[in-house]
Amino acid sequence: MAVLSQCKPDPDPAPPQFSATPYNWVTPQGFPQPEFPSDNPMTVEGVDLGHHLFFDTRLSADMTISCSSCHNQTFFFSDPDSISKGVNGTVGRRNAMVLFNLAWQEFFFWDGRSSSLEEQSLHPIVDPVEMATDLPTVIARLEADTAYPAMFKAAFGDTKINSDRIAKALAQYERTIISADSKFDRVVRLKMEQFTPEEQRGFEMFSSDFTPGGARGGDCFHCHGAVETGFLLGAFGIDNQFKNNGFKRSFTTDKGRMEVTGLPQDEGKFKIPSVRNMEWSFPYMHDGSLAADFVGIDPVMELIEFYNSGIHENSPNLDPNMTKNGGANKKWTQSQKDDLKAFLQTLTDDNLRFDPAFEDPFLR
Repeated sequence: MAVLSQCKPDPDPAPPQFSATPYNWVTPQGFPQPEFPSDNPMTVEGVDLGHHLFFDTRLSADMTISCSSCHNQTFFFSDPDSISKGVNGTVGRRNAMVLFNLAWQEFFFWDGRSSSLEEQSLHPIVDPVEMATDLPTVIARLEADTAYPAMFKAAFGDTKINSDRIAKALAQYERTIISADSKFDRVVRLKMEQFTPEEQRGFEMFSSDFTPGGARGGDCFHCHGAVETGFLLGAFGIDNQFKNNGFKRSFTTDKGRMEVTGLPQDEGKFKIPSVRNMEWSFPYMHDGSLAADFVGIDPVMELIEFYNSGIHENSPNLDPNMTKNGGANKKWTQSQKDDLKAFLQTLTDDNLRFDPAFEDPFLR
């Protein structure tokens, strides 16, 4: 008589859990710890995918420009053209902002219309005056590529390509662009070096209402201070994001933050950019019209002179700090301006500017 076995077949093994390689994120000493989206952890594969997408011209309608076209590493991921141009040379209204230390930012674009890097990264792709394409077209192009499906699988677990994953990969890559290795950092933050006497006087002027000698200070620290902005030297903190610095007398064609909020009190306000690397991220201001000429001008000194004598005190919603210490008539001496320039040049991070990790991956 046969004996029926009571044994049950072994269950199928559980499918292996997908896990991309965690990215070795290191917060620079003294910087605040950034908060990362829980649904978009930093991974080696995600960053690599975003790096390729950032330089890929297939994200634009006519496949002639990429994100890197308006965010050039040589200019600290900004645009040397006054007004950034899209496909077919279409001219927009603003100069592309610098891209570094974005992991600590809360709002993106000059008017702050995006509140996450993931959201921000898709705007230029579909903007009719920038890359001017549509996401289904971009996805189809990437799907037809021989390399991208495998890259998406490595980053996200399968070969599916969609707009959410494109946004996440671009955001991951952009978060890795960190500027924290200037002479300023080695002196003020890390205590490894010392300023020259000229740089020290410039730093004191930058960081105070009045210099020790009693002359008018630069009063720059309210918007660009070291400790005040978490060593970002730009927009940081809920109360210090958008200001009107008196650059334009009227805002008839670009009302800045007001275009997002609809609030009259936001007219003429724009996001405060970092002054890190400003030696090479000219032209300045939202419309790139300050220090726009490469020939025969000193861009840093032109910027200093604006704050010395060029502020329009009748601008709407002018920040009160712009009228302090003489307003548009500060009467800084040439020596003071030279000192301030010397300090501002210590904010240049040449290691980031020439780091091969951020070069075009398609040229390797």
